[in-house]
Amino acid sequence: MRLGIIGLPNSGKTTIFNALTGQKLETGAVTTGQFEVHTAVVNVPDARLDQLIALFQPKKATYATITYADIAGLDKGISEGGLKGQFRNELSQVDGFVHVVRAFESDIVPHPYGSVDPARDVSIIDGEFLLEDMATVEKRLTKVRDEIRIKGKKLEAQYADEIALLERMQAHLEAEKPLRDFELTAEQEKSLRGFGFLTLKPVLIVLNMGDEAQDPDSLLTYPHQHSAIVGLQGKLEAELAQLDDPDDVAMFMEEYGITELSRDKVIRLSYELMGIQSFFTVGKDECRAWTIPVGATAPEAAGAIHSDLQRGFIRAEVMNYQDLLDAGSEAEVKNQGKMHLEGKDYIVQDGDIVHIKFNV
Repeated sequence: MRLGIIGLPNSGKTTIFNALTGQKLETGAVTTGQFEVHTAVVNVPDARLDQLIALFQPKKATYATITYADIAGLDKGISEGGLKGQFRNELSQVDGFVHVVRAFESDIVPHPYGSVDPARDVSIIDGEFLLEDMATVEKRLTKVRDEIRIKGKKLEAQYADEIALLERMQAHLEAEKPLRDFELTAEQEKSLRGFGFLTLKPVLIVLNMGDEAQDPDSLLTYPHQHSAIVGLQGKLEAELAQLDDPDDVAMFMEEYGITELSRDKVIRLSYELMGIQSFFTVGKDECRAWTIPVGATAPEAAGAIHSDLQRGFIRAEVMNYQDLLDAGSEAEVKNQGKMHLEGKDYIVQDGDIVHIKFNV
């Protein structure tokens, strides 16, 4: 999963990036307004996998990973004439956005628009993304209509469904509604992936607060589908991310009343927004977490491990991670009748431990 961290200048994007990744990128009050991307791959914290590792003592342990891309250069007016080149590609290729919105006052770091107003700041970037998506829809409609005009009306039937869908999307966007709120079938959503619509991507709004935590719901209302709001004390959490000693982290969190690290909270909410979950493979050689969409079948889970496993899938041996931890061994899980064989229609559950049987 790749998430793009976006936000207006001086919103504290890089501070949040450091808090989420443990990086030490320089932050400051001056922004160049130029396009830049900094990326970092981090392990997804998972207490369940930690317990499985303690049980098996494997030669290798592999956590699921998430990639954060800190995308600089967003501001009012960026969509004029259409987003270009690498900038457009970077925004369109991420799976979702972490939108950092300023919710702190500072005389040292002035807000570029003169005052702290989360609702206004969110609407600025949302508006730019709406305009970009409208341009993308219009460009595709023009291309299809030109092809029909040049090659003849015999193509009208071929493009009828696409034109109807695009025209409905166009009306939706012109009403200033993001495509997150536009109802799509699974087949329609799949057909649109190549366009990289920006307002279709899930978004987690991170309200970057000052020294005192505030209630996010009192600062911003964002009634859109596939979205969520979380409040973080960015500067404080970035300092926490630099600590190596777990005891120091625990003491720091207790002192400031932090019950969950920002990294853990953002990843958990991102998983929910993206509709993904984890399953595990275990053994003396390796314990590993894998990510799949919620609702994935056993063969699709096998494909996450390797395409050959999906192609030659026969069945899956499945047990719940907690049943294994309680039993103490796979043999005891079997003795208790809690390991079950599943076929191609089995829907993998979050926390399942799966052994794939296959023949290629």
